[in-house]
Amino acid sequence: MSVPPQLQEIIDSFSSAPSQLRLPLLLEFGGKVKDVPAAYSEREGMERVHECQTPFFLASELSGDGTVDLWFDAPQEAPTTRGFAGILQEGLQGLEPAEILAVPDDFYLQLGLQELISPLRLRGIEAILARAKRQVRELAA
Repeated sequence: MSVPPQLQEIIDSFSSAPSQLRLPLLLEFGGKVKDVPAAYSEREGMERVHECQTPFFLASELSGDGTVDLWFDAPQEAPTTRGFAGILQEGLQGLEPAEILAVPDDFYLQLGLQELISPLRLRGIEAILARAKRQVRELAA
């Protein structure tokens, strides 16, 4: 298991931030979630992550150059979930499938999120990453 450099930068930002600044940092990532392409505007072709307390959808695509594009749709009213989506999008976007599949399933613990959000939300976060990895595995097959 390994963490790609762009995700490691995010982990380093969180781990070096004082605990009282981690939540604002997480919320900042929520504002970075890119709008889904028009093809997903009605969530058509996106997979719902039922473990999340809020409606959360994701889609993965393999680009012509063999890298992965990740798309997330989460309501603005779910800022911590959107924050995690922003972390995944920024930390994994444009990587090759093998790089994404090598990310530790519990990397979010290195962010210190377990100090900020409830265990129920943490299970949702685990499910988001698991679904993204499953989709990437299917794309690579």
